[in-house]
Amino acid sequence: MNSIWTFFLIAFVAGFTLPTQAGINVQLNQWSQSAILAATISFAVGTIGLFVYALCLRIPLPALDTLSGHPWWIWTGGLLGAFFVAATIVLAPRLGATSMIALIIAGQMTTSVVLDHFGWLGYQMHPVSGMRILGVFLLLGGVILVRLF
Repeated sequence: MNSIWTFFLIAFVAGFTLPTQAGINVQLNQWSQSAILAATISFAVGTIGLFVYALCLRIPLPALDTLSGHPWWIWTGGLLGAFFVAATIVLAPRLGATSMIALIIAGQMTTSVVLDHFGWLGYQMHPVSGMRILGVFLLLGGVILVRLF
């Protein structure tokens, strides 16, 4: 199960979830009449699902006394996720799935190059190179083509 190809497959399949989740949440938004409420419901359902899964696996809670050894910003991931879900609810009907995902990927790639270059947030350092920059520009060019045509 630890083959790199298994992880590539998981990442590829996880990519299916982004436009699918956005479309589902847009429908939830139409019912709830609020992008924020739709995102809240989506997160609540996800939280319940993860809680049940953790219970089934009997994953122990971490010791509270170890909390001081971790940076304060470890709690902000959920806020970033909430922003992302709410943003896709607003963007999907206005941009369409293809443009929305292309722009999201462009933002992800740009941020990823910076995070990798500096080794921030625990990522292994991978210095910026000409080929990496070319790859990001090719992706940005693809975003422009997708958006225009």
